[in-house]
Amino acid sequence: MSIIQMVNDVNNTFLSRRELICNFTGLGGKLKKLEAIDMVTKEFKLSGKVVIPMRLKTHVGKPLVTGTFYIYDDEVLAKKHINPVIFERLEKSKSKLAETETSTTESEKTE
Repeated sequence: MSIIQMVNDVNNTFLSRRELICNFTGLGGKLKKLEAIDMVTKEFKLSGKVVIPMRLKTHVGKPLVTGTFYIYDDEVLAKKHINPVIFERLEKSKSKLAETETSTTESEKTE
């Protein structure tokens, strides 16, 4: 059984994007946005597309997370439609992840 279950998949031709709503079972409180992007990209074979997590909602009393993702073919169009703060937050989390990876590799080299 897959961890990701698709709830809704809509092709929004007016805004030139695909809107995907998925449930992540068993990951309540543990799922981060970058991990969710990787999981959705691999599950639905979206390599080469821009996947933006709009909302990750946890459910009270259940280990369930519902995620809303917008999938664009063009990054320029995505930046026109979506609030720039969302892109800033994604870049900030990517830089933190890269920073922790470099610090762990440096600590392994010293040992």
